[in-house]
Amino acid sequence: MAFRSNGPITLALPPFRGVTRRIILIALVVFFGALVLGLFSGEMVANTLNFFVLHPNQALKPLIWQLVTYPFVAGGLLSLLFGLLSFWFFGAALEDERGSRWLSEYFLVVTIGGALVASVLSLASGGRVPGLVAEGSSARGIWPAVVALVVAFAVFHPEQELNFNFIFKIKAKYMAAIYVLVYLALSLGEGDRFGALVALCNAGAGYGFLKLAPRRGVRVGVSERWFALRNSYYRAKRRRAAKKFTVYMRKQGKDVSLDADGRYIDPAGKARDLDDKRWMN
Repeated sequence: MAFRSNGPITLALPPFRGVTRRIILIALVVFFGALVLGLFSGEMVANTLNFFVLHPNQALKPLIWQLVTYPFVAGGLLSLLFGLLSFWFFGAALEDERGSRWLSEYFLVVTIGGALVASVLSLASGGRVPGLVAEGSSARGIWPAVVALVVAFAVFHPEQELNFNFIFKIKAKYMAAIYVLVYLALSLGEGDRFGALVALCNAGAGYGFLKLAPRRGVRVGVSERWFALRNSYYRAKRRRAAKKFTVYMRKQGKDVSLDADGRYIDPAGKARDLDDKRWMN
């Protein structure tokens, strides 16, 4: 699904590839693997999956892996189906535009960041808010990450129209609001206050990432900063070498011209890299 034009987007099945495909396949393997194993021992599978669901009183210590694993533990077949379809649509679109590294980084930031904030708030509530009691609350499923993806899509393309098979059109910013409100309504209606809190924290972590992180992600931004510092170091080193070279050539009775970056300027006025002027030695 591409959105380079200004016209409405028809929501159709996008390419199934990249980070989007890997995340979906992991969720499907976990679901159907648990389904098959449940035929032999449903209680054992339920107890095992419970170690990977987000429990705020366990995720911070000692079961820290729950901060990453909870999106891959499905709450039910229909929830998984619609969640993965939404993840496919919006994840593939963002991955095509921003790249696979950006999507993987965004997914980890919203998943871990949202879970951390929600767990801290749950523990801090101390039971004063029903449904957020640390001992009785948990969260699972891909939907909190989906909410964060829809928010990211709406931030990047708020006025972009989404066309649902020519039945109706809706702008991305309104679609994001609908996703958030519907998910909150369903979660709160089922008494899952902690799940609603995790979705809100995922969306908040995603929004903060979009505003604070470099356009292409933190890893790319850090690598670009590193290479910029490295290049600055080499330019300064070359300028120091150029000064020494100028002094040496003057002692030999020759006058040379160098530009601000330490490159040799021949009489014709063309700058050349000092490294390519070995013949002058």
